[in-house]
Amino acid sequence: MAAYRLHTGDEFSTVFAFRRVVRGRVFSLHYRPNALPSARIGFVVAKKLARQAVQRNLIKRIAREAFRLRRAQLPCCDLVLRLSASPKTASRAEMRAEVEALFDRLPQG
Repeated sequence: MAAYRLHTGDEFSTVFAFRRVVRGRVFSLHYRPNALPSARIGFVVAKKLARQAVQRNLIKRIAREAFRLRRAQLPCCDLVLRLSASPKTASRAEMRAEVEALFDRLPQG
């Protein structure tokens, strides 16, 4: 849903400028508290790390679904999920598990 997404470059920039991040093996989750009633998310999946559009879309689809299911339990933050390493060896289940683990490591409150 559009209300739960980051859209503009400025929104992404403010999250990156806050300089808080939780790192995993394949992903980094940047976060910044917001004054909204719910969390919002954006994605950065570089062509350098995932060459094929099919692979980039799969990564975003997996992450969007994990966010949709966990949104109610997440703190009110703007989130940017960034691909930080090539996911060649990671399966879909491993990527999903890592995204959920990063959500669990977010500071509450």
